Amino acid sequence: MIEFPDPRQADGDGLLAVGGDLSVQTLIHAYQRGIFPWYEAEGPILWWSPDPRMVLFPAAFHCSRRLARRMRQVRLRLSMNSDFAAVVRACADRSEGTWIHPEMMAAYQQLFDLGYAHSFEVWREGVLVGGLYGVQIGHVFFAESMFSRVTDASKMAMAHLVRTAEEKAWTMIDCQFHTAHLASLGAVEICRDNFLHRLAEAV
Repeated sequence: MIEFPDPRQADGDGLLAVGGDLSVQTLIHAYQRGIFPWYEAEGPILWWSPDPRMVLFPAAFHCSRRLARRMRQVRLRLSMNSDFAAVVRACADRSEGTWIHPEMMAAYQQLFDLGYAHSFEVWREGVLVGGLYGVQIGHVFFAESMFSRVTDASKMAMAHLVRTAEEKAWTMIDCQFHTAHLASLGAVEICRDNFLHRLAEAV
């Protein structure tokens, strides 16, 4: 396990450290401090702590009427941890390329096997059509990636995550960086100091 610098020392893009490993101990230590890995397969491991930070508070989740209607479709089924590996592979299957390379897949599979990582799946007639995965420590879920093969499937997976978060008293879903997709679901940007304060209380 490596010792990370103070997350507040990250540069303007959020890059905090270079190198280290993806052992379970290192990853858990990183997430507990609000740090996550994100790097190209051919390069060194890069560790990030962006400012601001995109987060979703479960009570603020925005479920549109269209999304609610889609989730009531009889052909759809939602599950948790039914096929973690398949969700990760689907998240990595992007035409523009991916940072979810085999080393990352193996590391998060280890976290899943130990109960630290979870997946949320959306099925249609037995076929996996959407999902997301991430790491859960304490009362925080650190969402890593999502995918969608039919309209709104990733939103349905997020709705399932939010419902689970409310049931399990998870207080915050870390979404890392801003996207319009996440903002449409109710996620907001908060400053890093605020995020780290909330994180310290929740983990």
